[in-house]
Amino acid sequence: MKASLLFLLACTAVLAVGARADTPEEPKALVQKVQELAQKATAMAKDAFSRVRESEAAQQARKWLSDNAELAKQRLVWLKEQLAELWKKTPAA
Repeated sequence: MKASLLFLLACTAVLAVGARADTPEEPKALVQKVQELAQKATAMAKDAFSRVRESEAAQQARKWLSDNAELAKQRLVWLKEQLAELWKKTPAA
């Protein structure tokens, strides 16, 4: 995560330098271009954070499912046994 954030910051710096090279004599245009690039970099960073959060949530869900699958199976077997015993105790109609 830190590496991709550093990568985004480096890309922003490179883009800012490129914007400076494109318009060395027009400060307003330079400021506008840097702002646009900063907005793009911010959007990219937000997207990266969103993907990481989604990925972490998915990993936690998979872990929880794998950890609790055996317990769920055991409870289903117990429930089946209880239902079978209850069925045996029920008088025939």
